[in-house]
Amino acid sequence: MALADAMATPEAVLGGLGPGAGRRRTVRRLLRDRSAVAGMVVVLAFVLGAVAAPWLAPQPPNITDFGNRFAPPSMAHPLGTDHVGRDELSRILHGARLSLGMALSATVGITVLGLLLGMIAGMAGRFVDSVIMRVVEVLQSLPLLILALVVVGLLGQGLRNLIITIALLGWTGYARLVRAMTFKLRDREFVEAAQGMGASRLRIMVRHIAPNLVGPVVVLSTLNMGSVLLAVSGLSFLGFGVKPPTAEWGAMISEARSYLDNAPLLLAWPGLAITLMVLSFNLAGDGLRDFLDPRTESSRR
Repeated sequence: MALADAMATPEAVLGGLGPGAGRRRTVRRLLRDRSAVAGMVVVLAFVLGAVAAPWLAPQPPNITDFGNRFAPPSMAHPLGTDHVGRDELSRILHGARLSLGMALSATVGITVLGLLLGMIAGMAGRFVDSVIMRVVEVLQSLPLLILALVVVGLLGQGLRNLIITIALLGWTGYARLVRAMTFKLRDREFVEAAQGMGASRLRIMVRHIAPNLVGPVVVLSTLNMGSVLLAVSGLSFLGFGVKPPTAEWGAMISEARSYLDNAPLLLAWPGLAITLMVLSFNLAGDGLRDFLDPRTESSRR
């Protein structure tokens, strides 16, 4: 499901992205990619809308008006109202703050864990590498949705536990990529020179290995943001995220499914928001990959 997508192996996604590709990037090449620009514009629009939600929203997201239930779109309520009369646009905007915030937090956690454990696996020696890779193989062999439900069930309901669950289960693909690149980088001349000067493994990882991994990891994180958003929304839909009446896109879809026959737009609005964000993150990630590595773009021609 969505969580499995968030943890997919990234090597095929990144193609031939190399550690020195950022030196050749040009803004003009990125701006020529209309789909990437469109994706970035949509992402930026949603982020700005989420940040400015208290000022853009027509009313507070949890204000009920039972006399105005299931109201159609109008000037007062541009997206209509839900089953208890709450303004749908207000809830979409405020829900974006939670949905995007949780997806970003989970992606940061996944990236940090994957980067750290991948570098350790690539630098610490055969035994440590073997232990980390066995953990990766076990996690990637298990049914991820079931495992996520088990973990979040043990930790309990809530935003923090939901983010922790996704981060704990989503780092494996990043670790495999970082490990492979670390193996290549540790044989480079600048690493051997640092070793010859007596630099510790920790210093080499921080000062020489990590900076060369930033580009590929940023691209992978951008590409996976959509999948992580789907995982967050999916677990919230199943009841493991926010508690009612808090506005969050996955929870809004869960509430709206009971009124699909009477008011299908209640399900359509948060579903459309999730779809647009996932598509936009994928387009932006593809454009960023081409921006950082022109060889990827030329290989498609």
